[in-house]
Amino acid sequence: MILGIGSDLANIDRIAAVLERHGARFRDRVFTPAEQARAEARPMTVAGTYAKRWAAKEACSKALGTGLRMGISWRDMAVTNLPTGQPVMTVTGWAAERLAQMTPPGHEAVIHVTLTDDHPWAQAFVVIEARPCAANPSET
Repeated sequence: MILGIGSDLANIDRIAAVLERHGARFRDRVFTPAEQARAEARPMTVAGTYAKRWAAKEACSKALGTGLRMGISWRDMAVTNLPTGQPVMTVTGWAAERLAQMTPPGHEAVIHVTLTDDHPWAQAFVVIEARPCAANPSET
């Protein structure tokens, strides 16, 4: 079952301007070290990479049903990538607590995220799904 859906559109040029104006202060407030390493390793698309992750965090906060309020922190949501390149959203802190509150008993939450960009836009969609937990093998 779907627990939440969120989307966001970010302007890459706006993110580039914020990066230029505020630098490390902005990066450290919003992005985890892993997210920063991923972006900084892509010199031709640094701002685009940050913009996609910004959009993903906004989309995730919307899927959690809160937006960026009620104690949620930017760094409570993080986008990493599988070896295949597929983006993965993980949540910690208050975002993880909110996700646990949303998840029905006997279910596990799965966060799906997709990212795209076409200059000057970066876009993210997040879907939070509740899947029934697998039966305990010792009970069968």
